[in-house]
Amino acid sequence: MKHFIKYLLLSILPLLFTSCHDVEEYANNPQGNFEALWTILDEHYCFFEYKGVDWQAVKTEYAAKISPTMTSEELFRVLSDMLKTLQDGHTNLMSTFDVSRYWIWEQYPTNYDERLIREHYLNFDYRRVNGIDYQILKNNIGYMHYESFENSIGEGNLDLVLAYLATTDGLIIDVRDNGGGLLPNAEILARRFMKEKTLAGYISHKRGPAHDDFSEPYAYYLEPSTSHVRYYKPVVVLTNRATFSAANNFVSIMKTLPGVRIVGDTTGGGCGMPFTSELPNGWGVRFSAAPIYDADRRLTEFGVDPSEGCRIDMTDEDRLNGRDTILEKAFEVIKSML
Repeated sequence: MKHFIKYLLLSILPLLFTSCHDVEEYANNPQGNFEALWTILDEHYCFFEYKGVDWQAVKTEYAAKISPTMTSEELFRVLSDMLKTLQDGHTNLMSTFDVSRYWIWEQYPTNYDERLIREHYLNFDYRRVNGIDYQILKNNIGYMHYESFENSIGEGNLDLVLAYLATTDGLIIDVRDNGGGLLPNAEILARRFMKEKTLAGYISHKRGPAHDDFSEPYAYYLEPSTSHVRYYKPVVVLTNRATFSAANNFVSIMKTLPGVRIVGDTTGGGCGMPFTSELPNGWGVRFSAAPIYDADRRLTEFGVDPSEGCRIDMTDEDRLNGRDTILEKAFEVIKSML
């Protein structure tokens, strides 16, 4: 993990020095802010070639919409629309009055109902620590819902959670609607299901301003938590389109482990490590700067698919009857793994 952290620092430092220079080159007017934003992305964004985006053509299209007399609101809308052409949930423009976004999960079925789970499966009787709801269900299957990897959980807390669930026949980890957060939190949890040193994926960093100027992907590994409680019975991870960013990476890692299945919908993606910069007018911009690959050197920017035969949506009929179609499928999968 120390090598991984060092690698991230090496990838970020060049951006720190160039982003300030970019801002100083442009005037604080609509044209200058447009040019600054386009150039920051042009030199540092990491998925142009993967997504087939002609960024020069995008510039031509949106430059025609810039006027010296336009208001801040009008400028924000034009710049936001330009960023949306990247189809990237990690790319946002942040002003004092709004934040632009591209959230792919808003276009798909939600496939998750927190109230339904708490009422019909947990009977409003569950434990909670640092953003994790957990309990043993009536069929002796363990259940935990990790709502956001922004919530850090201590190793000691996680020991207590897994010790409580140790007598179960299998475990369901629900990361539906987990929009991400801190990647180390996802890795702390994933390490509890590893029996040996595991290839977690690869990362590459930008070496220069060209769209294809990247380092060779660098492998990084995770070690099992040998000094803490681990769980080696069947595990099912539940996903939907709102499983994004660090949660997307968590699913990618878990999918490589024996005894783990992914059930639900394809995740929302978001495998680019985000970085922030600033425009002359003070607006912030966040964007994907360093691509993270899965263990097979594939980008998961557009999501991680469920395991074979485990792609399923919640049905309206089940929802009305107090049943979670995806959770019920997980019960079947665990039974088949015993």
